[in-house]
This record gives sequence, structure tokens and C-alpha cells, in this order.
Amino acid sequence: MIAEYYLHNLDPVLIQFTEKLAIRWYGLAYVLSFMLAFLLLRQLVRKGYSELKEDQVADFITFSALFGVMLGGRMGYMLFYDFDRFIHAPWIFFYVLNGGMASHGGILGLVIFTWFYARRHKLSWMGVGDNLVVVAPIGLFLVRLANFINGELYGRVTTVSWAMKFPGEIYDMTSMRIQELLDKTGMPNPAAILVANREGDAAVQAVLREFLEPRHPSQFYEAGLEGLVLFTILLLVRLRWKKLYHGVLTGLFFIFYAVFRILAENFREPDAALILGLPRGQFYSLFMILIGTAFIVAALKKKRLNQPVAGQ
Repeated sequence: MIAEYYLHNLDPVLIQFTEKLAIRWYGLAYVLSFMLAFLLLRQLVRKGYSELKEDQVADFITFSALFGVMLGGRMGYMLFYDFDRFIHAPWIFFYVLNGGMASHGGILGLVIFTWFYARRHKLSWMGVGDNLVVVAPIGLFLVRLANFINGELYGRVTTVSWAMKFPGEIYDMTSMRIQELLDKTGMPNPAAILVANREGDAAVQAVLREFLEPRHPSQFYEAGLEGLVLFTILLLVRLRWKKLYHGVLTGLFFIFYAVFRILAENFREPDAALILGLPRGQFYSLFMILIGTAFIVAALKKKRLNQPVAGQ
């Protein structure tokens, strides 16, 4: 029997400067991801695993972050998870401070960006992508941890001993249930309850424990599978076989990411309407398996080796 499940009360803000200006863990996760990706990719380039030159790495990571991850992730969220609002009010795309990024959109954004980059610099598109996918799981890992700090994208109801209670569940309650919660806490609105919880208000926390359901900390599952495990697999393959055909690693990334995402979605509370009875994360991941298979087939057909650029 569990006497008391952990009640999530972490503050998503690391440093608050003004009412609207702050350093948030979520934003910091992205910045740290890009820095670590730069360092690792530069090391791979130095050891001859890429056609990129060392002096190209900084610009490549910067533009990948901007045009691939950020714009792709935001557009992916608008199209895959918030299309109805977006089609009627396209300007909400720029309301980034309200949140809303999709990993599938970020991945698609990177695919498109690397195609343009490789074409412009006369490099192998799949060869460039092979090294990028090795460093990408670092970002997936850190952003999932930031999702946990934010208390968002939590899991399904469960009774496992490591289950947690997430106050963000308030916004999924019925209006009657919310009103009952407000009456018991004496708070004017749900936002005030969240603030009181983060500040350690024992009375408010006691009521929250009564109202909230214990849930899987699915953010950790995704961080482990889509981040650490995927990173380990791809890095080991990259280091073990230096001259893989271009596209093999990219294909492995798509397939393994999809499999791990499908697995993790079984424990994550769906955050949007289902598609054909499947959570959207699972539905979109099915297509990634097909895309990954296509990359591997193309790699075996073209048989282009990953050779370093002359003069490096």
C-alpha cells in the first residue's frame, strides 16, 4: 500500500527577472541541447565521420536549431495538435510563450532543413543526416526532463509505487469538479492553486492530494527510451561502423524513435483527440517506421560511403 504519492510541485521558472521575463527550464533544455549537439557533432567531424568541415559545424547546428527544431516543432504542433485553432487564427503560431512544440514536427523540420543545406553545400543529404540523428536524442532527453519539471504531458492513471500526482490535471477536470476544488481550497482560480502548490501551501496540497489521480511519470519513460537508449544505440553504431552507407543511421533513428514512442504512449495520457483509436503520437510514429525503412532501402541501393571531405 502507498501511504502518499509524490505531489508534483516543481517550478518551471529557474530565474524570474520581471513579470514576463524569466529563464525557464524548458528553454534552458533547448539551449543546452544545442550546445551539447554542437560539441558532439564537432568531435564526430574531427574524427572523419562526416562530410561536414569543422568550420561548418557551428552554423549547421545554429540553423538546424532555428529552422529545423524551433520552426518545425512549432509548425508541427499547429498542424498535428492544434489545427482547428491555427487555421482560423494563423497568428497564434507566434505565441510561443504559451507553449506548444511537437517532436514529430521538429524531426520533419530537420529533414527538410538538412535537404536544403546539403543541396546548397553539395553534400550528401543522407550523410549529413546520419550524424545529426546521433546527436538529436540528447535534445529529446533534456526536453522530456523539462516536460516533467513543467508537470505537463503526464501519464495515465495507475497504482504503481512510483506513480505521481500532477496538478496540471486540474485543467482536464469537469467544470463542476474544478468548482468543488476551488471551494475547498478557497482559491479564486486554478492558476492560483498551482502557485500555492509550488509555494508549498500545505492546506492546498492536502486538498490536491484528495482530488488528483496517481499517474505514470511518463516523461521519464520517454526521456529514457527516446533519449538515453536511442542515443546509446545510434552512437555505438556510428562509432563501430565508420563507413556505413549513407542513410542507414537516419533510417535506424526513425525506426527506433517510432518504436520507443509507440511503447511510451501506452503510459502517457493522450493530450489530443485520438486518430483511428490511437494517440496521435502513436499514429504519426507509424509513418516514421515506413520512412525509416525507406531510408535504409535507399542506403543499400545507392551504397554511398560516408567519407570525410578532402583537406580536413
